[in-house]
Amino acid sequence: MINTSSDIFGKVLLAHYQGLQNAPLVLHNNYGEDEEMPVDIFFRTADDLPELEFIALALCDGKVLDVGAGAGSHCLYLQEKGFDVTALEISPLACQVMRERGVKKVVHADIFDYKEEQFDTLLFLMNGIGLTENLSGLKKLLAHCKRILRKGGQLLFDSSDIRYLYEGETPLPSTYYGEVKFQYAYKNETGAPFGWLYIDQETLIRIAREDGWVVQILYEDENDQYLVRLSLTSS
Repeated sequence: MINTSSDIFGKVLLAHYQGLQNAPLVLHNNYGEDEEMPVDIFFRTADDLPELEFIALALCDGKVLDVGAGAGSHCLYLQEKGFDVTALEISPLACQVMRERGVKKVVHADIFDYKEEQFDTLLFLMNGIGLTENLSGLKKLLAHCKRILRKGGQLLFDSSDIRYLYEGETPLPSTYYGEVKFQYAYKNETGAPFGWLYIDQETLIRIAREDGWVVQILYEDENDQYLVRLSLTSS
């Protein structure tokens, strides 16, 4: 039996889906005041998706792996468009929610351990690339993605430059400033701290090119958020 006792994120998604959520999902962080995460953002319909995500979904090709699929909104959209899409999610309760919402292929696994199939598109939306936690983890992920991408495949993901958080009196950390720590709190439960990566374009381009990837910045908005496609050189 899968242990869901520490799956705070999944518990919140399930409660929201069942109409039982009566407390906010709070996000403690290491750079400022606590934040309240709006859970309904994980249940958006096509009418609610931002332009960046629409562009990414429109660029999906072939067999798709949606990494960190959450409640499955992007998978459901792609299914409706006829794509062969698999949802990969580390939260067991989020997997339950996706299955109940109608996502056809749901895999409960950590992306770093997953190697069962190969795909044409690896999709990491809503800053899903952040699961790498730090720059070292990003390099590890890029190496792993080479093993689960088919020839000519692509990574599509968004991230943002969060240097603005340190423009006031808050000093830059000794490590890369985009490596942050979060901790979920919901009702009377507090989860274990976890790392999350926000990477600026210049650092991403340098790391990806050093590992043999072709980098295309596809979209940028006024909030320093951007969409990128990585593909492998033919050599």
